Amino acid sequence: MRFSSTAILALPLLAAAAESPFEQYKAKFQNFLSSFGAAAPAADKAEPTAAAPKSKAAKVGPKKIENLTLENWKDTVYASVKPGATTPEEWYILVSGGNKTCYGHCGKLDAAFKESAAKFATQSNTPHLARLDCEDQQPLCNSWGASAGSLWVFEMLPSPAPIDVYWKPLNLSTVSTQTILDLQAKPVKESFRLVESYFHPFNGVLAEYGLAVPIGYILWGFNVVPSWAFMLIVSFLSRSVM
Repeated sequence: MRFSSTAILALPLLAAAAESPFEQYKAKFQNFLSSFGAAAPAADKAEPTAAAPKSKAAKVGPKKIENLTLENWKDTVYASVKPGATTPEEWYILVSGGNKTCYGHCGKLDAAFKESAAKFATQSNTPHLARLDCEDQQPLCNSWGASAGSLWVFEMLPSPAPIDVYWKPLNLSTVSTQTILDLQAKPVKESFRLVESYFHPFNGVLAEYGLAVPIGYILWGFNVVPSWAFMLIVSFLSRSVM
């Protein structure tokens, strides 16, 4: 078979026509960019996302305030004590209440104590914190001889070592966060009173003989039963005796 010279000359044109329109436009675009010293990118590449800068220091939260109950208070305060420790672990226990025990005046005290927990978190050698609500835990408050509106300090050592307990009444109208911080800055013996009564939570006579909690419930019962009910009981007893 013979090929004419015209057919041979047409082969380059057929090869060019075989190229896709995309390749033609791409070549023209590259030529256009080359005049400006640039080239079309071969493929899109995702730009690396800049990592968010990390904060130099994490925000420190307030120290935890434990809620003491008749069932957990001893385990809670002893949990901070290491076996064989000779340096006491200090606890600040706020004795507070509600409308019945505080007549609605403990809100400022609770707020000041909560704010002091945030301050203590940024300092070293600060006490453990706890709160005792005499509205909900009246038998426990009675067993300690504690009343709402006071701050107690426990200097905890491993059992059965004697425990020093101090307390201080707080002015419910003037107490502030600074009041609590100032108390902690001074030696405890200068600002608090040492508890030496029968109601001492650890070393008192009532606690040693297991009578503190029963007496706490008895005193709670006197507060719960209205006065007219006692009058009826006394009246019935006197009639039966007569």
